[in-house]
Amino acid sequence: MIKGALTASVVGAFLMGGPVIAHPITEAEVIEAQKVWGNGIVEIGKAYSNSGNYEALAAEHVDTLYGYDEGTVLFKPTKAAAHQFRLTEEEALSYFVGGIISEDSGFALQPWSAVRFENAEFITDTDSAIAMGNYFFTDSTTGKEVKVEFTFGYIRGADGKLLINIHHSALPYTAN
Repeated sequence: MIKGALTASVVGAFLMGGPVIAHPITEAEVIEAQKVWGNGIVEIGKAYSNSGNYEALAAEHVDTLYGYDEGTVLFKPTKAAAHQFRLTEEEALSYFVGGIISEDSGFALQPWSAVRFENAEFITDTDSAIAMGNYFFTDSTTGKEVKVEFTFGYIRGADGKLLINIHHSALPYTAN
């Protein structure tokens, strides 16, 4: 009989080749992932405006920042009505640059000159994190900011980088 604080999962991990050491996701990692996401949105719009290969940038953005290759991703974009949820990588790409879903005009093609996050709070644990707050998109033509509410969930990919597995955003509620 095993005594002490060892659990069956720790013993099992040890027997399978050694202990598994969890590398908890930190708030700093989430903030960095948010910056990378925002910069990617800006770069896609710049490429579109400059007749660059915006579609390849967008495909890389979705492929490297979202966890579609790891499992389920729950994506509810801001400007989606008829097709509210984007559960495949192709549907996510369509939202950002247009494509397979008729209502998609390409959110990232606006173009935006900046994206900034204001986090209300984080939940972090050993293998996931959630951030919720507002993010602000600056229209590169008018300089006006659009405020959007968000909840992003993150998991750690096989390469150690954070991947988005939950993306929910919405325009703030306005009373009639």
